[in-house]
Amino acid sequence: MAKGLSTAVLGRTGIRVTRLGYGGAALAASDDQNAESILNAVLDAGINLIDTSPDYGRSEEFIGKYISHRRSEFYLASKCGCAVLPEAKAVGKHVYTRENIIAGVNQSLARMKTEYLDVVQFHGSPSKDTLDEDAAIETLRDLQREGKLRFLGSSSTLPNIEDHSQMGVFDEFQIPYSALEREHEDWITELANSGMGTVIRGGAAKGEPGASSQGPADRWEKFDQAKLDDLREEGESRTAFILQHTLSHPQVHTTIVGTQNIDHLRENLKAALRGPLPPDVYAEANRRLDEIGEKPAEVSRLLSGG
Repeated sequence: MAKGLSTAVLGRTGIRVTRLGYGGAALAASDDQNAESILNAVLDAGINLIDTSPDYGRSEEFIGKYISHRRSEFYLASKCGCAVLPEAKAVGKHVYTRENIIAGVNQSLARMKTEYLDVVQFHGSPSKDTLDEDAAIETLRDLQREGKLRFLGSSSTLPNIEDHSQMGVFDEFQIPYSALEREHEDWITELANSGMGTVIRGGAAKGEPGASSQGPADRWEKFDQAKLDDLREEGESRTAFILQHTLSHPQVHTTIVGTQNIDHLRENLKAALRGPLPPDVYAEANRRLDEIGEKPAEVSRLLSGG
């Protein structure tokens, strides 16, 4: 891949993505000038996966306005279930009816000036019962047959990720994960080993708290408790260390990191180009995190055959 970024095959989708992707949620607070600059900088750097959602303010509009002419350079993932129709907005943030899903996907296509989305993911980790009641999977299948989307995905979290994984319909999962948020660590392994693509959000823990970062201070207290500063290379930021830790998980295919700051993008790229942490550093970081109680949740024995 151009610019030296490493890549991975996104599970059974077969598409090869850069291990550092871009999260469009950061564009929600952006203006036109900044959005144009950051989106083109992302593609110029060789990043080839952009994730967004109708929920992210003008993010989809910015993508369509400023980089739709470069559509062949990147894979595009968005979400469905976001309240688009007036009656859906009146009910709640996420509504998985056929009418609302179709309206949402069509809106995304129009906003981003593209004929298809590479991945459409259910937003909000709906329960299996909700998806079944609304025939939501079949709705996406119909849109897939129409050529409006290529692969089905889900932005899933505990406890519903277990049911989602067993449905056998998803090609990709978007999962929250970092060294400071390890609840889904073992799920990443289970899903990848089952052939599903793994896209990580929060892989840089939203950045160390500061002027332009969103990382919760209480989450970053774990960094101090585990004495991870001892393991950082000289001159390496805490955010860069966390991002490298995420990329060290052997079943993480890619992690989407959003920013509207060019300097932060450069820092993320630099960390991604370093690649995974040395094996001994990665093992020691996990040992220290285990000691302070920041351990991954136990994966269901049902999946492991126990």
